[in-house]
Amino acid sequence: MGNTSWPPRVALITGAASGLGRQLAVRLASEGVAIAAVDLQADGLQSLQRELEAKGTKCAWEIADVTDVGAVQRAANVLEAKLGPVDLLIACAGIGYETPTYALEPNKFNAIINVNLIGVSNTIAAVLPGMLARRKGHIAAISSLASYRGLPMMAAYCAAKSGVNAIFESLRVEVGPRGIGTTLVCPGWIRTPLTDKINLKVPMMLDVDYAAKRIIKAIRKRRKFVAFPWASRGPLAVLRLLPLGISDWMITRMMQKLRG
Repeated sequence: MGNTSWPPRVALITGAASGLGRQLAVRLASEGVAIAAVDLQADGLQSLQRELEAKGTKCAWEIADVTDVGAVQRAANVLEAKLGPVDLLIACAGIGYETPTYALEPNKFNAIINVNLIGVSNTIAAVLPGMLARRKGHIAAISSLASYRGLPMMAAYCAAKSGVNAIFESLRVEVGPRGIGTTLVCPGWIRTPLTDKINLKVPMMLDVDYAAKRIIKAIRKRRKFVAFPWASRGPLAVLRLLPLGISDWMITRMMQKLRG
């Protein structure tokens, strides 16, 4: 993890109250990592703290909207005062729902961009200066296989995740020589409260604990990029190489099957 040995002392995780963020917190805590949890759900953060502290792991939390740069910075400052400097950041907070472009609703579209893209940059900005000053640390973000190309009815989500990929392509080149590691994670569908709301028949929905283990393994090994599962990653990678007419036809058929 950059110049930081494993396990990190303190991990800051956004979206930690539920779903993948919570499972990442639980998994890291089992390795003795103190958890700095950020979310908007107070109940989930309180229950996470109780769960982790019952197992002897330090946990502190702050409520913050990742789209509010000031709130994220304040939360990071408070949590570092309680637990110590953040060695590992996992930007996991995210939202998702259909955003058809034929009936574009800017407010809904912008909400996804603000949380899933701007929220990542806000979170990085809150901890990166400290990491650079110490010349150690690791930054990870949860992108998606949906970043590989625009998908029908998912324009905002795909755009946001593609933007996260671009941020990390720049980030790893700039901060790597300064002792900071980076890991960009592109998973497929994961069974969480977020995906429970999506009306699709997904044949390869990943278990949240399996996904958390894969992600932590990639961070531990200092991998710069990880995408899984291959059964979903492979076809999407191929689609990017095909002529647009063929690619569009195939992705349309693929999404039709998911909708039953």
